[in-house]
Amino acid sequence: MHEHVHAGPGKKMPPPERAGRESHAGMTADYRRRFIVCTVLTVPVLMLSPMLQEWTGLVFRFPGDAILLLAFSTAIYVYGGYPFIRSSVEELRARNPGMMTLIALAITVAFLYSAAVAFGFEGKALFWELATLVDIMLLGHWIQMRSLMGASSALDALARLMPSVAHRIGADGSVEDSPVEALAPGDRVMVRPGEKVPVDGTITDGESSIDESMLTGESMPVEKAPGDGVIGGSINAEGSLTVIVDKSGDESYLSSIMGLVRAAEESRSRSQDLANRAARWLTFIAIGGGAATFLAWRVAFGQESAFAIERMVTVMVISCPHALGLAVPLVVAVSTALSAGKGLLIRDRVSFEEARGIRAMIFDKTGTLTEGRFGVTDSVAFGGGDEKEALLLAASIEANSSHPIASAIAGSIEGRLPVEGFRSLPGRGAEGKVRGRDVKVVSPGYMRENGIAFDRDAYERLTGEGKTVVFVVSEGKAVGAIALADRIRPESMEAVRRLKEMGITPMMVTGDNRNAAGAVARELGIEEYFSEVLPDKKAEKVREVRARGLKVAFVGDGVNDAPALAEADAGIAIGAGTDVAVETAGIILVRSNPVDAVSIIGLARATHRKMAENLAWATGYNVFAIPLAAGVLYGYGILPGPAFGAILMSLSTVIVAINARRLKAPEAG
Repeated sequence: MHEHVHAGPGKKMPPPERAGRESHAGMTADYRRRFIVCTVLTVPVLMLSPMLQEWTGLVFRFPGDAILLLAFSTAIYVYGGYPFIRSSVEELRARNPGMMTLIALAITVAFLYSAAVAFGFEGKALFWELATLVDIMLLGHWIQMRSLMGASSALDALARLMPSVAHRIGADGSVEDSPVEALAPGDRVMVRPGEKVPVDGTITDGESSIDESMLTGESMPVEKAPGDGVIGGSINAEGSLTVIVDKSGDESYLSSIMGLVRAAEESRSRSQDLANRAARWLTFIAIGGGAATFLAWRVAFGQESAFAIERMVTVMVISCPHALGLAVPLVVAVSTALSAGKGLLIRDRVSFEEARGIRAMIFDKTGTLTEGRFGVTDSVAFGGGDEKEALLLAASIEANSSHPIASAIAGSIEGRLPVEGFRSLPGRGAEGKVRGRDVKVVSPGYMRENGIAFDRDAYERLTGEGKTVVFVVSEGKAVGAIALADRIRPESMEAVRRLKEMGITPMMVTGDNRNAAGAVARELGIEEYFSEVLPDKKAEKVREVRARGLKVAFVGDGVNDAPALAEADAGIAIGAGTDVAVETAGIILVRSNPVDAVSIIGLARATHRKMAENLAWATGYNVFAIPLAAGVLYGYGILPGPAFGAILMSLSTVIVAINARRLKAPEAG
């Protein structure tokens, strides 16, 4: 039966992730409190233990000392052992006995046997062993919970980015502070210099540079002006801005990123499944090994019950699969936090784990390797003219047009010349008077229709590279040509170089013709590419490459990339992509930087190495520890007690935690 909790009027329930973190913090504090109390109670237990009195020679006995020893030990067992006993009951109810079952069984056997001795059963009580064992187990779990809280910092870091208050601008222009959650799309807010942007929105007034490094990993501030979008959680550097709210609450960019990080932390991992199965088998081995150890020492070797029980308890404690249980989760938590801080978001752990074995990476060209917009790549002057002069004439004319090609030309050079009588030539270009001369910027079709001569060798060379060519005509004579193409991102060449160094084959797929695709591929150093591929056929190309026996990653950003992203072993949506691409991809890259796609492969490989190291240590440790606990070196005088077994077990857990925290994120683009 679930109890319904009402927040009350005006109060909001904490989000699940925050409630989870608060619960985690509460458990950490609880282990710490129990450890301190039990450690204090252990002092009189040690002083009253007959065995320790014999060892130290400090013997002091008094009437009722055995009952007092039992009372202190019972308090330690009940108060200190409660978390382990409660968790073991949950494990047994789920028919999944694990490490808590082992600990609970070990301390319960030690306590019941020692209590029986206190009431007259022949043997030697193990009260001091029980007390120190509980202390060390509590200390180990306290350290473990602190490590987990430190590693699972991604959501905490993201949550701290969002301010709680915004300066809302009223209809009359007045400014008042308002809770961020009270803002709605269409509201206007003021962002002063040095403040965090409270919401996702669009600048309506003001100019500034925005620090988005905590959100996107982009180290350089981004210049923003009216019409530009801003992200909630980013930092306004110097100018005062007026922002109209586009998204708030759960719809915001930061909330969606937090959702992705949360999904990554909760998603199942194949390595984790392997570790869980190994931990379960180790539990059975520990219980069976403990029972076999007791029978061997008590029956086969004729040792007294106290000795045999101590061996059994030590075997159970030393073989607790704590390190094995933490081997993968700690690495997952650290890698999630590292990747989120670099703008590399893992949405699906299985896809991320597949990324380490990638042998081919297929990039969608437009918007991924290229910027997805026209840019001037070449300017050619005819008849010994000046290239800059031809480009200046074209830019002056095209500054009056809104066509994408015109905008690219107009933005390619600083400075303009006055234009008179501007007129658009639909489907052919534009014209106007510059410095009293009739200047036209026109297509090859216009040149042919009007019989205007031009340098055909230069034209064919440029079009052979898949570029769009327009001509600059002055007073009826061709004075130059300008070539445009989808501009290659500066980082694309670095991404291809790194892939080759890692032994991964870079490939490219595009709907462009073979000439255009070949020109981009040659410039980037990509030997294999697929041209004239229809959007719905991209997934087929992924299947073709996979059929060669290669694990394939696909990197894209558009709606038409979704099938290919789903088909690939690792689907990577770049530049945060579209909603459809993000929903289909297993890995999302916040920035439009192809180098980040390479970085995620490096992180996947480094993460797998850490997992393998931790699993090897956690399993290898038990190969050595269990026989030692059973007493195979008894003949050499080496016989670890339960408390020493707990120290060894805790030490193995700490080693696994430290190794996980040594994971380093690869250098992002």
